[in-house]
Amino acid sequence: MSFENGSTVGDYQILGTLGAGGMGKVYKVRNVISDRIEAMKVLLPDLAGAADLADRFVREIKVQASLEHPNIASLHTALRVENQLVMLMEFVEGETLEERLKRGGPLPVPDAVRYISQVLAALSYAHQRGVIHRDIKPANMMLTGAGSVKLMDFGIAKAAADRRLTMTGTTMGSLYYMSPEQIKGEQTLDARSDLYSVGVSLYELGTGKRPLDVDSQCEIMSAHLQTNPVPPITVDPSLPQALNDVILVAVGKEAGKRFQTADAFRNALLSVGGAVAPAAPVPPPERAASGGHRGLWIAAGALATVLVAIGLIQFGPWRKTAAAPPTQTAPAETAAPAPAPAPTAIPAAAPVEQTPPPPAPKVEQREKAAPAAPVVRRPVAAAPVPQQTPPQQTTSQQPSPPQP
Repeated sequence: MSFENGSTVGDYQILGTLGAGGMGKVYKVRNVISDRIEAMKVLLPDLAGAADLADRFVREIKVQASLEHPNIASLHTALRVENQLVMLMEFVEGETLEERLKRGGPLPVPDAVRYISQVLAALSYAHQRGVIHRDIKPANMMLTGAGSVKLMDFGIAKAAADRRLTMTGTTMGSLYYMSPEQIKGEQTLDARSDLYSVGVSLYELGTGKRPLDVDSQCEIMSAHLQTNPVPPITVDPSLPQALNDVILVAVGKEAGKRFQTADAFRNALLSVGGAVAPAAPVPPPERAASGGHRGLWIAAGALATVLVAIGLIQFGPWRKTAAAPPTQTAPAETAAPAPAPAPTAIPAAAPVEQTPPPPAPKVEQREKAAPAAPVVRRPVAAAPVPQQTPPQQTTSQQPSPPQP
């Protein structure tokens, strides 16, 4: 069976080679019936006869089929073509984070935090279903053009209770990212082993260097077991202290001192100050707009409240009592030169008791009569109007002759 470009394998046309791994090769293919572009993974021909590797490939298919998450490349189907087992997966167009590192160097902190947070979301989902990836590294994190990350290659993943996939004398995973438990060949690997590998990956994405960047395999394994990594902030002093602390917890030698779950790791990572805002570039303008509208509404409400208060002060019921003194003083000056109406007001004094409805005339007569005897008869009446006494003294000198 040929996998050359342009050849057809079953209902799929080979469009190109995407990559190769330890067990198989991945091709970009097109379904000739649906025209959908997919990724086809095939077990390498020279390994097809190895029963243990063939068994592992079948298990990868089953594990991948059990996982459905936005940050995990999904399995479409698996089939045999001319007695060759192949798996067809979601085609993820983009570049791996390893390629991104080689192309542009260390990632900005917000980008590194956002990408690893997505990886941790995928691992949280897988771990809750008893699946341990065991090969976490930047090369297995695919970055799409939309900025999302897809976790790839569950080729050596296994269920936590399954021990058949660890071969005696064989280490799995990439040495630079393997946990101390994997280096020791422990049979009881759990989620914390994946989290160690995520911590190593985050260290590299943020600084551009691996925490244990030695040469030989023996030195790498020894460093994982015995050597504490240089703090990331020492490599790059511009890194936030909080991010430095999160990474050092994640790459702890003892599993019990690391983050115990992917969610705990992710929550700690998202708490890194200033790293989350760029993760969603669209919402901030919307928040600013809504906040601005709220500010306008608040300002309008405050202005309306002030206007209502002014209106109540100017036109409220107390306006009559407060405005009375100024209006009384003005007519006092105009009424002073007209003493003739005074005798007509004298007979009206008698009916004052008989005509209670018009209270205003009473007030005017009392106020006019008040200057006649301000001190003798009505000391109490003079007290409420202390401010009007000076003008009344001036007016009292003029109307004094008409008093009876």
